[in-house]
Amino acid sequence: MRPDAVDAAERVPHGGTRDRDLFEFSANVNPERPDGVRAAYERALDDATRYPDDAYPAFRDAAADYVDRATDRGIAREHVVPTPGGLAALRSTFATTLEPGDRVVVPAPSFGEYAREADLQGATVDRVPHDAVVDLDADALADARMVVACNPNNPTGDAYDHDALRALAARCRDAGTTLVVDEAFLGFTDEPSLAGEPGVVVARSLTKLFGLPGLRAGFAVATGRARDRLRTARRTWNLGAPAAAVGAHCLRDHAFVAATRDRVATERDRIRTGLPDGVRAYDDVADRDGVAPFVLLDVSDTGHAVADLVDACRERGVAVRDATTFRGLDAHVRIAVRTPDENDELLRVLAEVLGT
Repeated sequence: MRPDAVDAAERVPHGGTRDRDLFEFSANVNPERPDGVRAAYERALDDATRYPDDAYPAFRDAAADYVDRATDRGIAREHVVPTPGGLAALRSTFATTLEPGDRVVVPAPSFGEYAREADLQGATVDRVPHDAVVDLDADALADARMVVACNPNNPTGDAYDHDALRALAARCRDAGTTLVVDEAFLGFTDEPSLAGEPGVVVARSLTKLFGLPGLRAGFAVATGRARDRLRTARRTWNLGAPAAAVGAHCLRDHAFVAATRDRVATERDRIRTGLPDGVRAYDDVADRDGVAPFVLLDVSDTGHAVADLVDACRERGVAVRDATTFRGLDAHVRIAVRTPDENDELLRVLAEVLGT
């Protein structure tokens, strides 16, 4: 990380509210948690009186088994690098890959931290439309040190075709370009993972799927030199004992994951079909099928400014995300997919605010 680059960098705005009196639709976090989480955390407190095992065998085994179910590559413990959240996996990857002046291709609109992490390393950011990332050809990759894909993409919610993404990985290998795939929300879907693909680093977040964003647990999956660099550069004891124990517990609860996926798919469709007049889901505008646990809404036809709509919803007890902070979006809000009762309240408030 370059000190002069840090001086020029800025923080990235995110969703999320600390007000527990509000229905939380501004952050894409599962409203439910696996059974036994509290007990697993309390048991881990006894282990917190000593340094954790820096090899994190139980956590890495659970993570490998979890990801292995979503890929045909054969993921094992040695492919997993534990990190305090998916963003930490991204930072480590950028820091161990990039040098000042390197070109990094990032999607837009998408998660703002990709460009920020590249900036912090003194790299040059090249933004391309998020749905065009998989179409990058040999010429576009010729001088790119890294390409980033968000799958499914935040905030649009659509996933890449797996075969197209795999073909991109092959072209990146030929060009000597590292492909980084952020799969923070892939666990909410039945989409396959690119984990284990040679030349690819996958970043995974536990805390969104398992409803524990304050726990800070995640991991990277990589092979070859990229994995070796990540393992060497990883901070010693970078995952606390409670986070490692709870993370392993959650990753083993496959029934919870399956139930979450079913609920998200059902409720996402129900939200889209129940939107007030004038509000258009990105899925319909772009004619793409969204799969993520959130929906991007275009409110340009409602006659309401985004900031006013966000404030009006908040006054009625519902927090939604102002999505104009994403590059290229100027009339959008993003809403999380939550429980049926909460989603009913969201639709009711939107209709009331918009007078429909």
